[in-house]
Amino acid sequence: MSVTVKIPIALRQYAQDKSELEIDAGTVRELLQNMDSLFHGLMAFVVDESGELRRYVNVFVNHEDVRSGEGLMTKLKDGDQVTIVPAVAGG
Repeated sequence: MSVTVKIPIALRQYAQDKSELEIDAGTVRELLQNMDSLFHGLMAFVVDESGELRRYVNVFVNHEDVRSGEGLMTKLKDGDQVTIVPAVAGG
């Protein structure tokens, strides 16, 4: 099933400057793995060494934070929109 992924500006340099992708995946984890196979190393910016979402990255499926549900095992369905949002820090 195909879902739309919104790529934040901070990660576009690792995704050939694409702002949006269509990816086939059944879960958020599978989506990230499929993205990483297209753009090697991209997943490392989203998940930590233990395979969990980094503290400073939020992932939303249709505006719902995956942390409030099943996390990376959140199921996806055809037409879903996934948005990756890294935290922005400043001083």
